Amino acid sequence: MLGPSVPLSLGALVGVLLSGGFVWLEVGRYAAPQVPVSLFDERRELFAYTAGLFVGVPLALVFVLFVDSMANAALPGAAAFLALLIGGTELAQRLLLRSRYWGRSESGPFYALGYRASIAGILVLALVTQYFSIADPISATGIALVLVQSVAVLALETSGALLSIGPTPTSGRTGGGPWSGVLFGAVGFFLLGFGALAGTAGAFGGAIVAGLGAYLVYRRLRPTLATIPSPVSPPASPEPARSSAFGRLDRKPPPPSG
Repeated sequence: MLGPSVPLSLGALVGVLLSGGFVWLEVGRYAAPQVPVSLFDERRELFAYTAGLFVGVPLALVFVLFVDSMANAALPGAAAFLALLIGGTELAQRLLLRSRYWGRSESGPFYALGYRASIAGILVLALVTQYFSIADPISATGIALVLVQSVAVLALETSGALLSIGPTPTSGRTGGGPWSGVLFGAVGFFLLGFGALAGTAGAFGGAIVAGLGAYLVYRRLRPTLATIPSPVSPPASPEPARSSAFGRLDRKPPPPSG
C-alpha cells in the first residue's frame, strides 16, 4: 500500500486534470479569441469553478458513503446517500444560477459547467484517493477501472449541468429542467455504484454505460451554448482614416488656396 499522502496527491492530480482540462478545452472554446466576443465573463467562470471546489467537499463525502453502501449491499443507506448527492448537487447549481453575481445574464450555462466540472473534480479526487488507499495489491485493471469511473463522473456532472437548465428563448430546445437533471443523475450514479455489486466486469459496464449516456446527452445539448448572447458588448470598429490629397494619413489636407 502507498503512504497516506500519495493517494491524496494522485486523486488531486487526476481531479484537476479532468475538471480543469474540461473547462480549458470545452468552455474555453466559447471565449475570445476562439470566438469574436466571449460568451461569458471569464472572471465569473473562474469564481464559479472555485466555488465548486468548496461545494464538492461535502458532496464527495456523501459520494464515498454511497459507493461504500453499494459495495456492502446496504441498499436503503445507498438510496439515502444517493438522494443527498443528487439533491445537494442540483440545489447547489440552482442557488448558483439564482445568485446576484452569476445569475444576471444568459451566460448561466457556462458558469454551471465550470461549477459542476469543479464538483466532479472533487468527486474524482475522492474516488481515486479511496482506491489507492485501500487497494492491495494495486493492479493495472484497478487503475483502468477507476480512470473510466472518473471520466464517467465528469461526464455525468457536466451533462447534468446543461440538462438541469430549462429551455430559454435563445436555446431553441424543449425539455430539461431540475427534475430531468435529478432523474438523469440518479440513474447515472446508480449505474456507477451498481458496479460494486457486480464485480469488475459489472463495474466497467456500469461506468461505460453511464459515461456514454452522459456523453450523448451532452452532445445533444452542446449546440445550445453557441446560441447564448454575449454579456460583453462587441468592440467598436475603428473609424476609417481619411486620406489626404497627397496620400498621407498622418497629416490634414492643406486648406484650399484662395
